[in-house]
Amino acid sequence: MARLTFTLLLCLLLVAAMPTVRGEDPYFFFTWNVTYGTISPLGVPQQGILINGQFPGPNINSTTNNNLVINVFNNLDEPFLLHWSGIQHRKNSWQDGLLGTNCPIPPGTNFTYHFQVKDQIGSFFYYPSTAMHRAGGAFGGLRVNSRLLIPVPYVDPEDDYTVLIGDWYTKSYSTLKKFLDSGRSIARPDGVLINGKIAKGDGTDEPLFTMNPGKTYKYRICNVGLKTSLNFRIQGHTMKLVEMEGSHTVQNVYQSLDVHVGQCFSVLVTADQDPRDYYMVASSRFTKNILVGKGIVRYTNGKAPASPEIPEAPRGWAWSLNQFRTFRWNLTANAARPNPQGSYHYGSINITRTIKIVNSATNVDGKLRYAINGVSHIDPETPLKLAEYFEVADKVFKYDTISDEGSAKTANTVTIAPNVVNATFRNFVEIIFENHEKSLQSWHLDGYSFFAVAIEPGRWSPEKRKNYNLLDAVSRHTIQVFPKSWGAILLTLDNAGMWNLRSELTENRYLGQQLYFSVQSPARSLRDEYNIPDNALLCGLVKDMSLPQPYTI
Repeated sequence: MARLTFTLLLCLLLVAAMPTVRGEDPYFFFTWNVTYGTISPLGVPQQGILINGQFPGPNINSTTNNNLVINVFNNLDEPFLLHWSGIQHRKNSWQDGLLGTNCPIPPGTNFTYHFQVKDQIGSFFYYPSTAMHRAGGAFGGLRVNSRLLIPVPYVDPEDDYTVLIGDWYTKSYSTLKKFLDSGRSIARPDGVLINGKIAKGDGTDEPLFTMNPGKTYKYRICNVGLKTSLNFRIQGHTMKLVEMEGSHTVQNVYQSLDVHVGQCFSVLVTADQDPRDYYMVASSRFTKNILVGKGIVRYTNGKAPASPEIPEAPRGWAWSLNQFRTFRWNLTANAARPNPQGSYHYGSINITRTIKIVNSATNVDGKLRYAINGVSHIDPETPLKLAEYFEVADKVFKYDTISDEGSAKTANTVTIAPNVVNATFRNFVEIIFENHEKSLQSWHLDGYSFFAVAIEPGRWSPEKRKNYNLLDAVSRHTIQVFPKSWGAILLTLDNAGMWNLRSELTENRYLGQQLYFSVQSPARSLRDEYNIPDNALLCGLVKDMSLPQPYTI
């Protein structure tokens, strides 16, 4: 008995002395071949950009904290980059895939992205950020599921579907680029696609999705288009909104949803109607001529075709504004972490900096340019992030070429230059978007989620803060601003790196309506930001330079 007791005690001591072993989060590996290919989504053959022969590209299905390793082979005859819209890349703007952070992948070579979907859940997408490649394809869905130990605020759906909606041009992406380079607009699109297709309605259409009677399905809807807001609806069915760009929402029920460029919603749809085919519809908003894209949703036991009567879309932007005001953060639901979303009380944090963003369109030397606070951004040959890391920023760009007090006066005098705002790490900032134009804007910020606390007609003033939603505004990464209106967001700049704020309208972004926030940690520590990856591509001034001293803990 004494020997047994001694042996047991020895074992307990040995176990106590052993270090805790924690398994690393799972890795998922992808090999993507990017090629040209002929596509005809609107019946007109055109050159598209395919990933592994697919248009749209493959969907990525991941879970919170997964490591994604994506080896991209560029088989085009031009440089290429992919951007992961909505993925925050905590401490790792090296993987953001924009010309301000990365050298493009040269033709005939490859580059491997390696990033973790850290502390995120939700519906996102990827797309090419170089030239006008987004108008040729190479975009796809990217979902981040909740971990099993984190409950979601609804019953698991029967299936989970990705729905990529967007406007489309029959002109090739290279032709559209030539238009913009010559100072012309790309004008109006030719149609609307749903997952790269459009239903003809002649009885030959294959279903995009199928549903079993009585079952509930999750649809992740993202507007991956170039410039057009779209209204999405499913014939005869309502949609329960459950998630928006990484946040669980209050579960309101909608007949239709306005999805602006760059935005993603997740809805639950129950197959509770007569068994037959139904159209899902995406139609253009705020356009002179309404463009309609359709796809078939089929009940598995259905025999009848979809009714030709398409439900009407709402009219005017006041309806869309009122819908925005119904979106609310689900305060009691868990997101990527076990604590409820509402445990973060953003409304009680003091604002340390206010930045007003005024967008404008003008001609410079006879060519169309778009600007923010009077500066129209251009990408230098040396990516901004690399110039900063290698300490040659003064040879590539100037900080703070715009003021925080954007005005219509400064907006009308345009300078073409890299647009970089020097921001203080961990500051809590307020960004005001004023849209003086007659068309809608859609803004996106990389590296963060922000609280979209207000959108209102007119001009912003400090007194407008009393109208902010300081309790349950949705934490997201895009915000639309209606014509002659303003929007306000709040966020903490707690993610060190070089982060892009841009118009999601591709023409506007390409012609300068974007800027970068340089958020540097004064500690230069691995606690705040990762070192440059070993496989990072170098170009411009830093191409042959030695690597700087690496960050340490």
